[in-house]
Amino acid sequence: MTVSRHRQHKLLRPTIGIAIGLAFVVATFAFVLPQIANYGAVWHVLERLSWSEAALLAAAVVLNLSTYGPTWMVALPHLRYRQAFVVNQASTASTYIAPGGPTVGIAVSLAMLKGWGFKPQDIARATTLTGVWNQLALFGFPTVALALLTLEGGANPLLQTVALVGLACFCVFAGGFALGLASKRITRKAGDLAARVATFLLRLIRRGPSRFNGSSFVRFRNETVGLIARRWYLLTFWTLAGQLTTFLVLLASLRVLGVSGGQVDLIEAFAAFSIVRLAQSLPITPGGVGVVELGLIAVLTGFGGSNAGVVAAVLLYRFLTLVPTLVLGLIAGATWRRHRPSTPPGEPALASETTAREVTR
Repeated sequence: MTVSRHRQHKLLRPTIGIAIGLAFVVATFAFVLPQIANYGAVWHVLERLSWSEAALLAAAVVLNLSTYGPTWMVALPHLRYRQAFVVNQASTASTYIAPGGPTVGIAVSLAMLKGWGFKPQDIARATTLTGVWNQLALFGFPTVALALLTLEGGANPLLQTVALVGLACFCVFAGGFALGLASKRITRKAGDLAARVATFLLRLIRRGPSRFNGSSFVRFRNETVGLIARRWYLLTFWTLAGQLTTFLVLLASLRVLGVSGGQVDLIEAFAAFSIVRLAQSLPITPGGVGVVELGLIAVLTGFGGSNAGVVAAVLLYRFLTLVPTLVLGLIAGATWRRHRPSTPPGEPALASETTAREVTR
């Protein structure tokens, strides 16, 4: 009876979380957004979209989708662009349809890369580096936006608060990561502690001891430091490219739907993007649905954007950044085994393939 109740409680907690998330999404689209702008007025704005403007939006989406793969290629040597694109789209799409947020995406990435023959330690290093670099970008963007807005002579209390929080998180996160890589002694102690904790947890479910220790962490640390020393600038460039082309989709959506620079200029749009992008990293709802829309609309209209134009632009932006990834991700998830590398990871490839990889280094 006790075991049964325990299982019920384990099932009940995620169910309650899903129910709250769905209720928030329904309330946002059914009650809150119509109070900001009537959906009829929003549709009237969308109807005015021309073919040339649609082509501009499509180009921005294609550019955005194409910039995420190289980050994985930099962090995981011997990974080709096609596999990197498939991993990124499948893992991102999984966070939109499954509760658990980034954890689900990481699990999907691990399963696919391991299935293609990559070593677990290499996958762990790549996942860590892409995650750390993306998180540092999200923490840093509000501070950059605040500095630019201040130089422009503007002010926004919400942005100031988020920028201060983001800056503090950036310093703590970057400092902790650097400290963990700087000292072999600290790395070894952290590895031994993690191994003891893992062994304890495994014993609770009657499994064997952990297969790693402090020495494993030291090897991981040495390999990670070497990769960062060689490729940190490429990792930074492609991380920023992925994030900023997402902002480009938002900016294009605003401009083609009539939210001009006189209403919301470039820096104000970036400030709104920075605030909401950081909030989106919290797994409140899958893909941040409801949270992102409400946050962007509130900040952009606060800067002076017209209600109908902003609502239409934000809904279009969300469609363009969610639906293509969801469709491509589902296709990638269903066909990922067909994208297995033609040569085992780590083995020399043909000269043409080696040359192609060198372009991204």
